[in-house]
Amino acid sequence: MKRMLPFYIALVLSTFLWAQDPKTEELSEVVVTAVNYKYLSSIDSKETPTPVKLLERKVASYKIKKDGIFEDEYPFYTVSFYLPEGKIVAVYDEDGKILRTIERFKNLDLPKAVIESLENTYPGWKIVDDVYLIDYNHQKGVNRTFKLKLQKRKKTIKVKMDEKGNYL
Repeated sequence: MKRMLPFYIALVLSTFLWAQDPKTEELSEVVVTAVNYKYLSSIDSKETPTPVKLLERKVASYKIKKDGIFEDEYPFYTVSFYLPEGKIVAVYDEDGKILRTIERFKNLDLPKAVIESLENTYPGWKIVDDVYLIDYNHQKGVNRTFKLKLQKRKKTIKVKMDEKGNYL
């Protein structure tokens, strides 16, 4: 046991020496910015259909400076994004910030408030066609509109509503 004691002391001291490695490394500076956080926060809605959310996130994460069309001499750039369900036309400034968008989607699931309002006002009518329009402006905010085509027997009417079920 007396022979093992110096061995254990040497082992403990050597582990402390290994733990204190004074190497220093310089790291490059990293800057994380969320350029289009205002766009995402203003268009976010609980009842937004999945295809709309997917395309809106793609628009928000688009890097205009990495695109082949980018040149320093233009003040803004217009880029279109497509899905089978709809499209978004977005206008970016030279820093990649979204200035405005025009979004159009067809035949999506309607919000609960819109469906309830239609059932109360137009009982027995069937939705034949629906268009979901979103206009975003970085200064004015967001405007959501539903254009609906209703049919009952041979009669057809067109209705325009907001996302809360109010008629426009």
